[in-house]
This record gives sequence, C-alpha cells and structure tokens, in this order.
Amino acid sequence: MEKTQITGQTPTPPGGAEVALRSSLWRWLDENILELGREMRFSYLPPLMVYMAAGISGLTSIVGTFFVKEYLGLSAAFLAALAFWGGIPWALKMPIGHIVDLVWRWKGALVFLGAALIAASLLIMVALISDRAAMEAIMSAEAWYVLSFLLAPVGYVIQDTVADAMTVEAVPRVAEPGKPLAAEQRKLMHTTMQTLGRVAIIGGTVLVGLINLYVFSGAKQLAPAEVAATYARVYTMALAIPVISVLGVMLASVLKMRARRRLVAQGMNAAEARIATAESAERPTPNWWILGGSLVFVLFTVTIGLADLGYGEEIIFVGSFAIVSFLVVRLTRELDPVSREMLIGTAIVIFVFRAVPTPGAGIEWWMIDVLEFDQHFFAVLSLIGSALTLAGMFVFRRFMADHSITYVIGFLTLCGAVLAVPLIAMYYGFHEWTARVTGGLVDARFIALVDTALESPLGQIAMIPMLAWIARSAPANLKATYFAVMASFTNLALSLAQLGTKYLNSIFVITREVKDAATGAVQVPADYGQLGTLLIVQTLLGLALPFGAILLARVFKLRTA
Repeated sequence: MEKTQITGQTPTPPGGAEVALRSSLWRWLDENILELGREMRFSYLPPLMVYMAAGISGLTSIVGTFFVKEYLGLSAAFLAALAFWGGIPWALKMPIGHIVDLVWRWKGALVFLGAALIAASLLIMVALISDRAAMEAIMSAEAWYVLSFLLAPVGYVIQDTVADAMTVEAVPRVAEPGKPLAAEQRKLMHTTMQTLGRVAIIGGTVLVGLINLYVFSGAKQLAPAEVAATYARVYTMALAIPVISVLGVMLASVLKMRARRRLVAQGMNAAEARIATAESAERPTPNWWILGGSLVFVLFTVTIGLADLGYGEEIIFVGSFAIVSFLVVRLTRELDPVSREMLIGTAIVIFVFRAVPTPGAGIEWWMIDVLEFDQHFFAVLSLIGSALTLAGMFVFRRFMADHSITYVIGFLTLCGAVLAVPLIAMYYGFHEWTARVTGGLVDARFIALVDTALESPLGQIAMIPMLAWIARSAPANLKATYFAVMASFTNLALSLAQLGTKYLNSIFVITREVKDAATGAVQVPADYGQLGTLLIVQTLLGLALPFGAILLARVFKLRTA
C-alpha cells in the first residue's frame, strides 16, 4: 500500500485487462460502425438507392463471362477493345455533369432516361439467350452482344452523375431550427454520405452474390438448355436495377417537399426553404467551353470509330485525353490556387493508379478450363469478396480519414502486388503441391478463397476520401459539374487500362477452345501457355506505375487530397 502511494500507481483490479480490452473493442465498434448508423439521415436515402442499383448491376457479370465463353467467338483482345469503348461514356461524365447542373429541376427525367437504356441492354440479352435464332435473323449474336454492352454504360453514367450531385444536395445546410450548420459538422456529414454511398454500392454486390449463389446452385449438373434458361432468368431479374434507381429519384422529390413544408411551418418563406433544402436559387450559366469541347469530343470519337482507322482506339484516347484535359483546365480556373493545385495533384495520382492494365478475360477462362471453377464457385468468390469489401470499408474508415490519398494508394499498390503472387504461383502448379502436402485441403479453390478474402476490402478504399473531398469543395450550383471533372479525367484512365490490357493480350496471346455451334468441331484450340508471363508483367506494371506517379507528385511538389 505504501508502494502505491509512493509511485502514484493504482493496483489493477482482477480482470482489469479484460475489461479494458472489451472497452477498447466497444469504442472501436462504436466509432467505426455504430456511429455511421447514427449519422444516417432519410435525406441520404435517394442517392443511396441509385448507388445500390449500380451495385446490383454486377448481377449479370458471372453470366456474361460464361455466356461469352460458351456462346460467342470473341477473343480476349477484342473484349479488351470492347471494354475500351464501354469506358468512353464515363469519360463524358464532365459534360453530362454540367448538363445535369443546368437542368437540375428535371434530374428525374435523366434518371428515367438512364433506366430506359439499362433496361434495353438487359432485354437484348434476354432475347438473345431465349431466342437466338430470331435475333440472328436481324444481325449476328456478337453484334447484339456488342450493342447491349455499349448501351448499359451510357445509362449507368447518366444515373451515376445525377446520384453524385444528389449526395451534395442530401447533406443539409441548416439544422432543424433553421440555423446554419457548422463547417466541421457538414464536413463530417459529407464524409458519412460518401462512405454510405460506397456501402450502398458494395451492399448491392453482396445482394448479387447471394442471388448468384442461389441461382447457380447445382449449375454443374444442368443440361445446356437449362443453363441457358438460368442465364436468361438472371438477366430478367436484373431488370430490378432501373426500377430501384427510379424509385430513388421519386423518394427524393417526396422528402424534399416534406422538408420544405416543415421549414415553412417553422416560419421560413418558400424561397428560404428552397435554399435551406440545398436547392440553390442561383442556377449556373452554360459553360460553352465544356459544352463545345464535349461536342468536339463526341464528333471526334464517332468519326474515328466509324472510319475504322488503324490505331483508332489509340487516336481516340489521345484526342479524348487532350480535350478532357483542356476542359478541366478551363473549369479549374474558377478554383482558388490551393484547391486547383490539389485537384491536379490528386487527379494525376488517381489517374495512373486506375490506368494499370488487367490480365484480361484469359485469366477467367483459365480458371474455368484448368482449375475447373464453375458458376457456383464464382458466385461464392463474388459473395465473399463483396461481404469483406463491405466490412473492410468500416475497418479502414479511420485509416482513410487519417491518411492522404497518396499514402492510401501506395498502401493499396503494395497490397495488390503481394496478393497477385498466389495467382501467379497457382499457374505454375503451387496449388498442386499444397494439395499433396495438406491431403487436399489447401487446393486451388482454398487458395482462391483466401486470396479473394484478403484482396476484397482494398478495392473501394481509395475512392471514399477523394469523393468526400470533392463533395466538400463543390459549389452548390455546380455540384454535378465538379464531381464530373474528376470522374471524367480519372475514368479516361480506365480506358487507358483497357488499351494496356489489349496490348498485353496481343503480345501474350491467350485463347480458349471455341467450337462450331452446329458441328462441334474445334475452331480455336485452348492455349494458356503465355498466361504466366502475362500475369508477372501485369503485376510488375501494377507496382511500378502508381509509385512512379507518387514520386512524380513529390518531385513537382504537388499537393494531394
């Protein structure tokens, strides 16, 4: 007792360490998960519904992979080129965002337009699978697939642009009594809104994983006709996607009317209530640099595409990059110097990170043919990936808030390189050795499951701090435009990534077996001999490019968000 008084220490009561541990765990749970739930508002729900619809769009991804492999004769290089064209609408997000700002009162009509395009894309696939002969009487199955593939991103980019702007509007400007909210409080709300937006998207993918798990249960035992019917059923179920997004916009209108009535009842006039509910009284004037430059972009892209020139995709990318970069420079003149420098630095790092090429469709074909992964196992991987991504967004919430985007991207780059090693090792037979040593426990599926579980939470982390920063800095009357500035530029990076993927698949040629539908004769034999080299080169590029961009930003002393 005397020793305690001399040192000033308090004896640790029995079980004190356990109590402290429980207290720490509870505090972490409260700060990272329960707090997010407490910060949820009804006004956040409409954009979250549109985001969830985007998450559910992955419902057809497994079906699409197997449909292309089993029914179409498209090469990996062609699919990479098609993905490039599918990414072009996302590069147009900036002019679409400006148009959304100009016609903000009619944003619901834009969501309906996007929903119609998505529904048309899905219905084409339903008809193509259900009655291929009738569809081929009009044009080839490959042409129908390409049309469906290109319609969907146009619909999604329109809806996503409106949803981005709705997240800014969803954060209130005034507290319940009508007093303006403090800047720090609104900053927290924007971060929460963007986090919940990613949660809604990933929540949609979790739902997709559960549906696919159920739909493809026992798919291996089904006859070809039954498999086709299952594919058609999945595309039919996906028609819920445009319905959910439309319901989100309708709910936004209802909530806004209720909020205005409540503020008017508290003594505000109609104009004050409209401003208080984040509907800016000041409408932006048309920015003809954006609109005119975008028209040039569209005409340039269509002309080069229809001309069927050699290196047409490369010409389109270079021209698109030049046009979008010019528009970004014009628009960022309205920002203060610090914000402009931060936007440019952040855009460069994010651009290079997203421009890393992928292995392409060949890796999935190899998994299906060599590792014998079926639809059900892909559904299992999808569900595990989505669920752990959702969990990871909560686990890494503080990590995202406490570190710069540069730090986050460096962390993700290292993790991505490390997690690519098991897949490369499996190509060279690592799973066969582990299966022998462990009595069949650690086989290819076990390694794929563990690798997916470790990699999944990393996918969405880089986006949340960037989106929260854009939302905080976006003017009320240019919310969609400013969201789209960053999105158009960084989405071009995905087009560059697809070009890189096409080059890799042109150098390292991967083919899966293609048979004649009528005779069953093998037209193209399977050849995965160069897949290992492709995976190694792709992993090294994925490590070198982002760190090169980070080093470039440091050398030129560019700030990042």
